[in-house]
Amino acid sequence: MPMGHTTTAEAGSGGLTATEHRLANGLRVVLSEDHLTPVAAVCLWYDVGSRHEVKGRTGLAHLFEHLMFQGSAQVKGNGHFELVQGAGGSLNGTTSFERTNYFETMPAHQLELALWLEADRMGSLLAALDDESMENQRDVVKNERRQRYDNVPYGTAFEKLTALSYPEGHPYHHTPIGSMADLDAATLEDARQFFRTYYAPNNAVLSVVGDIDPQQTLAWIEKYFGSIPSHDGKPAPRDGSLPDVIGEQLREVVVEEVPARALMAAYRLPHDGTRACDAADLALTVLGGGESSRLYNRLVRRDRTAVAAGFGLLRLAGAPSMGWLDVKTSGDVEVPVIEAAIDEELARFAAEGPTAEEMERAQAQLEREWLDRLGTVAGRADELCRYAVLFGDPQLALTAVKRVLEVTPQEVQEVAKARLRPDNRAVLVYEPKSPESVPDAGVPEDPEQEATVEAGRDETENEETAK
Repeated sequence: MPMGHTTTAEAGSGGLTATEHRLANGLRVVLSEDHLTPVAAVCLWYDVGSRHEVKGRTGLAHLFEHLMFQGSAQVKGNGHFELVQGAGGSLNGTTSFERTNYFETMPAHQLELALWLEADRMGSLLAALDDESMENQRDVVKNERRQRYDNVPYGTAFEKLTALSYPEGHPYHHTPIGSMADLDAATLEDARQFFRTYYAPNNAVLSVVGDIDPQQTLAWIEKYFGSIPSHDGKPAPRDGSLPDVIGEQLREVVVEEVPARALMAAYRLPHDGTRACDAADLALTVLGGGESSRLYNRLVRRDRTAVAAGFGLLRLAGAPSMGWLDVKTSGDVEVPVIEAAIDEELARFAAEGPTAEEMERAQAQLEREWLDRLGTVAGRADELCRYAVLFGDPQLALTAVKRVLEVTPQEVQEVAKARLRPDNRAVLVYEPKSPESVPDAGVPEDPEQEATVEAGRDETENEETAK
């Protein structure tokens, strides 16, 4: 049986606890009891994302996420969906720069089914992976790219800004969706080798949260996962470090069929998991986190030069995080007018810092978001996996808000002064092809652009995106 230890509730954890365990094959297991409702969430994070891909094979991590729903040795075709949904559960999977995850929320008495399903595809997917499933899911992913990126207004904005922000050859230079050419080039053997390398128990964290009996849950996990062999051939991810500041303003103008002019920008910010990153999160919340923010009040309410203005943080652990600025212009307003006002507001914030009221409101907003994530069994399971995979300690998920509340106004001002500068941003300007613009254009989907698969259809999920 696996060994484990129990961690008591820490200050700032809201009374939540989690226990940690490790199987002999290296699988890390995190359990958190919550008997409020008779449901249980299963979340499995594999330490592989688009940053692990090599040139010429971008999009393979996302493609493989889809392949994981195409059947395994004991579960044929669409059976994973059918069994979970037939038992009253829900499920999905997502791919990002830094991980691929799979998750189910089940009635508590159906927990064993979810664990068996995840173990079956971890241990035996290669038995079902063939040319037919490969071609089927290749076409699905290519169609997803057309529908959600290439053929929608502003659809490739995040991809373009990412390529500008992270230089050629950097592991974060490309986004998880991958290119059409690379998707076409991927072979069945590429997929099989990818699975052998990354889909091993010692490259994964399994969390189970909810109305569970820990002893019984561990017994099931040992029964179904314990015999899956580990794999030690995973290469180390490429170095994602970069200078703190880009050193110049990078710029690209895009002329497309878009409903309104837009100014988007990406700022290089501190790595996730650092106090400076928490300070940056607070700075962007004050500046662009909702309708009470400085940029929204200035551009939308006061100047009426924009119909939407937001500024949020895409946290990254293996590379500098990205501050994502997104402004849609109003009527015939030119982008330089917007840009000048933004620079004025950023300079004023760097010089003066946040007010006491702004700090209180921003910290309360981030605290509420943390509570929202940990308030559901699925959200808590995901956060426990996140901190285990990216930072080595799932317990950090239970005290994350405490660290945010400890950040001072001076730290927020310092990170804004050091990073929110014109020479530390990549800028994307959208100009409509048609002379007529539509001033009430909505804000596009947030920029994480994780690929997901759900019940045979694709959709974009933004669980780690700018707020």
